[in-house]
Amino acid sequence: MPNNEEVHIRYQPPHHESYGTDRMIDFEPLPARTSVYRRRSFINEFVRSDGPPQIVIVIMLFAFGFGSVIGVVPAVMSDRFARIYHGFDEEMHCTDYEPSNKPQACIAGFADAQNSVAVEQFISNTLTFFTSSLIGSLSDEYGRKRVLLLGVILAMLSPLFLLLIQLDDKMNPMWYYMAGAIQGLVNWIAVALSVLSDVMPKQWRAPSFGLVLAGLSMGFACAPLLALFLGHFYVTCLSISVVVVAFLIVLLFLPETLPPEAAESAKLARLAQVEELEGISKYLWFIYRPLWELSIINRSTLFRLLSALAFFSGISSSGDRSLFLYYIEERIGFRDKDIAVFFLVVGVAGIFVQGVFLKIINDALGEKRVIIFSFLVGAAHDLVYSLAKTKGAIYVSAVMASLLMMAFPTISAVKSNNVGESEQGRIQGALYSVQALSSALGPTLFRTVHHFSNDGSIFGPGSMFLFSASMYMVASYFACLLPPEANSKREETDADANETDDPSAPLTNSI
Repeated sequence: MPNNEEVHIRYQPPHHESYGTDRMIDFEPLPARTSVYRRRSFINEFVRSDGPPQIVIVIMLFAFGFGSVIGVVPAVMSDRFARIYHGFDEEMHCTDYEPSNKPQACIAGFADAQNSVAVEQFISNTLTFFTSSLIGSLSDEYGRKRVLLLGVILAMLSPLFLLLIQLDDKMNPMWYYMAGAIQGLVNWIAVALSVLSDVMPKQWRAPSFGLVLAGLSMGFACAPLLALFLGHFYVTCLSISVVVVAFLIVLLFLPETLPPEAAESAKLARLAQVEELEGISKYLWFIYRPLWELSIINRSTLFRLLSALAFFSGISSSGDRSLFLYYIEERIGFRDKDIAVFFLVVGVAGIFVQGVFLKIINDALGEKRVIIFSFLVGAAHDLVYSLAKTKGAIYVSAVMASLLMMAFPTISAVKSNNVGESEQGRIQGALYSVQALSSALGPTLFRTVHHFSNDGSIFGPGSMFLFSASMYMVASYFACLLPPEANSKREETDADANETDDPSAPLTNSI
């Protein structure tokens, strides 16, 4: 049975003069059975489709690969900075010391590592700001797969340089951060979401994106535990191996999902932009094109509001993501085991939230209210971070962070639902560009707040998380202003109303 086929539940009554033998009557299933059909149809549609399952597996493998070394990077880099630039020459590793008796060289090494990751994120996100919409648009014209392959190759550089630094005691740690920075040239995650948009119907895109993030959570749930058993070096080797497998899946098993007619439409639209240009103007167009691709975010009030909330929430999420691990290692005394437990909690909670809860709450509330709820939870969980003095408080905030994860797939679904097939890559890339701009500013702003509050002034070292909470509140305000077209259920309701008004329309149910 084709995945998108509508099945009528029909009944042919016994012969009667008033009916005739060829008269068929359509009946609608009971509401309870309808919900079962819809739930089953979403899972069947996702699993049987070509593209989405492979994307989930690739995301899961990348999360597993990068998650296995997520606690290794701060430990290795801060120790290397301490040894190369601050004269630390003890046999003990910097992370082996308790926060109260940590050598000054190690403290300076932690600061250098934090500054370096902030610079890396700034460069990477600046590149993403200028290229993400263009890369998405190119994937609309030439296909998703080749762009994904390029992005995955760049992403493989980080674990490679992490391994090389551990093999060479004299290698400068800045090589690792340079490898991370150039990954901003190709935002392959946005293209991966476009693969799902090519295949999945509108009403199922939010839960589809949620399943992708559930795969992300699954990869991060258990991977950090491996560092406890394998050690920093061997877990890095495992990380590289897993990422290479992900690359091979994209290369060998991921089909091209971009419909040929959508690709042709995108190419014609781009050619129309330059057909009247001549001489140097045509070459200047290719320089100007990245900014022109971004102009899609000014197309409607909906896109402008999505851009605003993506900007302010991006400041918070990027700051948390970049500096949180350094903060809890330095201030709360987290070690490899504690970090592994933290990501296990986040991962298990994230699997439930993305794989189960998001579908339920999205059907009940609609995308707009889900986004508002997620950002309010984000503000609350950053407030807990700022006040946390114990490891237990950090674990509690980890559970809250899993609810914040609902915002990303929901926003991605809203923007995908409001453009045509030939612009899926462009809109995903454009809003990633806006978020990249905020992500470039986020770590820098966090570091600035931390610099002025690290000595106990303002609200103490946790002041940067209070700043983050305020950004989530601003994002919540813009989410409240989203127009009705943000909700995909609105289209379904209107369609149902039209069918009800037309007594001749057949009663159907998608299975």
